[in-house]
Amino acid sequence: MTALITGSFAYDNILAFDGFFEESLIKEKLNDLSISFLCQDMKKNYGGCAGNIIYNCNGIGAKSICLGTLGKDGYDYLNWFKSIGIDTRFLKILDDCYSAQAFIMTDNNSNQITSFYPGAMQYSHTIKIPTDGIELGLVSPDGKEGMLMHTQEFIDHKIPFIFDPGQGMPMFTKDELLLMSLNAKYIVMNSYEYELFRKKTSLDFNNFVNENKVFIITNGDKGSDIFTQKENFHIDSVKVVDAVDPTGCGDAYRAGIIYGILNKMTWDKIGILSANLGATKVEHFGTQNHNFDKIKSLL
Repeated sequence: MTALITGSFAYDNILAFDGFFEESLIKEKLNDLSISFLCQDMKKNYGGCAGNIIYNCNGIGAKSICLGTLGKDGYDYLNWFKSIGIDTRFLKILDDCYSAQAFIMTDNNSNQITSFYPGAMQYSHTIKIPTDGIELGLVSPDGKEGMLMHTQEFIDHKIPFIFDPGQGMPMFTKDELLLMSLNAKYIVMNSYEYELFRKKTSLDFNNFVNENKVFIITNGDKGSDIFTQKENFHIDSVKVVDAVDPTGCGDAYRAGIIYGILNKMTWDKIGILSANLGATKVEHFGTQNHNFDKIKSLL
């Protein structure tokens, strides 16, 4: 089985603030905010939701291909993927704009402040999904038109897909969220996104598991919950020896879901694999710098 991963490909500019945001924010002055955080370290890494997910899938042997857009500064990203054996046939370079860019500042409590420039990501709808041999799809955060179009293509071609709205959720109307979620076979989001989803759609996980879908909610160090029609599973978080950088841990978790579905694993084992992938990522700086030696025993 092969999975098709659609979503963003971006450069992550990760800045480390040696302090705590809360100590520099005055609650009574948030409506008149003008502040700068001095960061002692900055690294530029390959990122984007789909980029991170396909990196993890490739590392654990989940057969998958990716689809998305990069800008005129994206050739080194393309070459990076080629060098580690990732299929880039459907990763398109647009020479009239820059690649998507994230600027992620993290404090000593792993709180994050992120700004994001979409760039080439806004044109992901210019690429149609391939259908030959694709047995599972993933719609992850991307340009709005791209997410809607690729969802509709998965529906039209009767390809079961995972809906992972992530930080893109605020872009969508209630009807658009219903279109994507109700037609998905699997839905995954973190606890904050889930509350926003409930608020916008008036639906909760029960509406989906009653239709034989799988709904997954992640909740950081509190673990994750997997809801199915037959049984629910609480997955404990994995103890992290040295938490270095939380960026991309959710994407690593999603790669575990893809691997598990493709290999017909039980949902409790899928959850354990996914949690371990997320923990492995947290122990490394950047989103595509970790190896998978600790994970091999779970595959």
